[in-house]
Amino acid sequence: MTAPATPATAVDPPIVTAYRGLRPAVLPVWFMRQAGRSLPEYRQSRAGVAMLDACLTPDLAAEITLQPVRRHGVDAAIFFSDIVVPLKLAGVDVSIVPGRGPVFGRPVRDEADLADLTAHTLTDDALVVIERAVSATVQQLGPVPLIGFAGAPFTLASYVVEGGPSKDQLRARTMAHADPAAWIRLTDWLAAVSGAFLAAQVRAGARAVQLFDSWAGSLSARDYRTTALPAATRTLAAVSGVPRVHFGTGTALLLSAMRDAGAEVIGVDHRIDLREAAQRTGGVVPLQGNIDPALLAAPWPVLERHLTEVVEAGRAAPAHVLNLGHGVPPETDPGVLTRIVEWAHTRP
Repeated sequence: MTAPATPATAVDPPIVTAYRGLRPAVLPVWFMRQAGRSLPEYRQSRAGVAMLDACLTPDLAAEITLQPVRRHGVDAAIFFSDIVVPLKLAGVDVSIVPGRGPVFGRPVRDEADLADLTAHTLTDDALVVIERAVSATVQQLGPVPLIGFAGAPFTLASYVVEGGPSKDQLRARTMAHADPAAWIRLTDWLAAVSGAFLAAQVRAGARAVQLFDSWAGSLSARDYRTTALPAATRTLAAVSGVPRVHFGTGTALLLSAMRDAGAEVIGVDHRIDLREAAQRTGGVVPLQGNIDPALLAAPWPVLERHLTEVVEAGRAAPAHVLNLGHGVPPETDPGVLTRIVEWAHTRP
């Protein structure tokens, strides 16, 4: 079941209050992928810099993390990084290919590949660069909280086994059933790496964390519980004392199982009404979501009607953080995001 929320304090900012299951005076809002290609200042900062190099340059990572806070006035920053960064820091041969995504030099296809991968260790020394970036960010954010993040083991495994992005995670799902012992070794290792990555961000000042399971939606509810939930639970257990958010895409049928991984908050994508999401999570879990990213390009009256529907549906949960049901599309007009924040902050 869901771990009990850490009690709120008088100095908690609105988003942390909501994450702890209480409704603040102002509806908190932030956006997934808010520090990204939709911002011209991001494109300028990243010009000529490879993605992983940007993630591992503390001053640059801090600057990119801060950009949407300055521009939009969102209630939280999310640390600029990538789900494969902790694997890179552990010495794994991985790169991010523009237009494709993470690509691994040695995919895990047999016992020798698995033994090679799991021989890598993510040390505290390797995580210093992350702690420096987080600390620099927190110092500049002031009262605005920073959310740390990591990739969930199933999603990471889908990249590691395939060697790169996959539309259906077929190799990973096959491995989970064909060689469950190897699958457990792989996902246990990934849980340890992602958990250490989250813990480092919290040590350096992150006020909450979010675990992304982007590809969990390819699983049935039964398979999620057997092949993804155990490692997700271990990842989240690496962090204590701050609210933990668990988010996946295409996971409407998995929400009750995701709740059982131990996070205090469940992120909901745009494919399910928040009222139904509240029912599936027992009506006791704060929810985050779930604006349809497609509507960011719609005329304002259409988008405003959708925003109102999302906020009204969010009242079914003990608390609600307004967010997207997935990430900000690169072509989004930044002014629309700013307008959403202003709209949310003036809600009665």
